[in-house]
Amino acid sequence: MAMTAVSIKIPDTMTEFTVVEDEKSELLRNAMILFPYIQNETISHGKAAEILGIHKLDLISLYSSLGLSYLDQTREELQSDIAVLKKIRRNAV
Repeated sequence: MAMTAVSIKIPDTMTEFTVVEDEKSELLRNAMILFPYIQNETISHGKAAEILGIHKLDLISLYSSLGLSYLDQTREELQSDIAVLKKIRRNAV
């Protein structure tokens, strides 16, 4: 994967946390840079994974390991969606 160096402004006290020396840390840093763009729906998980050069499920798993859920629904919203899908399924048979 082609890489480019970029310059960003950060607080001086944050500098020590920007140096990464292994691929896993680099992937994590880059995934976290992309996460806000997934949240605001600028890009999808699939597009972010493509940018990072990994599989979508691997990216979802990475975010999940950090407590960042793939689904942003409440339990009630999810249960409502499941009920609707069950109703559609019954009517289709």
